[in-house]
Order: sequence, then structure tokens, then C-alpha cells
Amino acid sequence: MNITNLGTKAHVSFFVATELYRHMLRHPQGRLGLATGGTMVDMYANLVDLLSKNQLDVSGIHTFNLDEYVGLSADHPESYYTYMHDVLFNQYPKFTESFLHIPNGEASDVAQEAKRYERVLNEKGPVDIQILGIGQNGHIGFNEPGTPFDSETHCVNLTESTIEANSRYFDNKSNVPRQAISMGLQSIMKAKRIILVAVGTSKKEAMTRLMTGEITTDLPASILHQHPNVEVFVDDEAMPY
Repeated sequence: MNITNLGTKAHVSFFVATELYRHMLRHPQGRLGLATGGTMVDMYANLVDLLSKNQLDVSGIHTFNLDEYVGLSADHPESYYTYMHDVLFNQYPKFTESFLHIPNGEASDVAQEAKRYERVLNEKGPVDIQILGIGQNGHIGFNEPGTPFDSETHCVNLTESTIEANSRYFDNKSNVPRQAISMGLQSIMKAKRIILVAVGTSKKEAMTRLMTGEITTDLPASILHQHPNVEVFVDDEAMPY
């Protein structure tokens, strides 16, 4: 695992966007694993700018989102389906809609939906580059502390700290979903390359724990030490040293 401090959030956002753009340029049938959240908004804005300036053909690109809230319809303003379309797919409408893979949070049988999504990952993948953020408690995707390292896509009960962190996107905390469908830790580890992004002081503690090298289910992100191709990009505020 390599960690690089790029100084500022702006530098991190632009660098990661450039990595995604370069991969799509070189691999027009590429597979990208995408993440959501506040950390990624500027990165997607930079990516849209690069795609637009160069009018890149992305019609053959498959994307796979890490997760989706249980109980939210695709058109709900806080669903990750809406997020991805607002920040990327509608901003650069040259992607093929049927190639944009996001779990269905409104599925009548959540367990079966998780199994279906894992099948899609196996049939359409593997992912070439998986983008990850990291939660304050060390979660990746919505895999909370204690998640087994061999987990595949599954339904997650969100912890209070995650609900609290995500409440800023909702009118009030009571509206935050209590469950999500998330790629499991083993699902994430199938990616050929993983890029972890951490910016801001709120991520420093998790990054400090991660960079000790200890591998434990108490810190889900620590599984990444077992992957052969992980790069971590941080700003000054998240740098653990």
C-alpha cells in the first residue's frame, strides 16, 4: 500500500479524476468501481471537465457503484442513483445507461438484490479501478467494523456514527436510512487496482489507524493491506504523520 500526500483536496480531486480519465482513454471497454459522498463531488466535477474538453467516447465503459440506501427509490434526491446522475452521468450524457450498475435500494427482497448485484460484478467485471473513500470508523463502502473479510455484496445495518455523518445530507437525522446494500469486502478486493481517497481532518484518525499496518475487522479498510495494488491519496489534513 502506497500513500501519497498531494497537499490539498483540490489536488487530490484533480489527480484521481485524471487517473480515471486516462484509464477510460486507454481502455474504452473499461470497468470502473465508483464511490459517492462529499469527498468525491469535486473529483467527479474534474472528471466531467476532462471528458467534456476531450469529448471522450465512454459508451463502452461499465461502472459499478459501491452501495445504495435501502428503502430509497432511484429518483429520491438522496439516493446514490440520483447522486451519480447529478454529478457525472447527466453532466456527461455519453455513458450507456444499461452499463451503469447501481444496487436497487427499493428491491422487494433485499437479500436477493444483493446476490443479483454480486452476480453482475462477477459476470461483467472484474473492476479495473475501484475508487474508495474511508469512513471515520474505517468503513469502506458501507462495510462497518466487524464485517467479515470474506463478505460479498450484502445488506448492512448502518452504525450510529455513519448515520450521524450522513445526516447532513438529509432534512433531519430521522430521515437517514438505517440500512444499505453494499459491495462486501471480498467484492471490493476483486478489483485489479484500488484508489483510496481521504481528505479533511475528520479522516485523519482512520488514516492513522490504517497506516499502522494492523489487519483487523475492527477497521474494515485494513483488509486493503492484503491487496497487491492499492494507492492512497490524502491531503495535508488527513495525512497520518
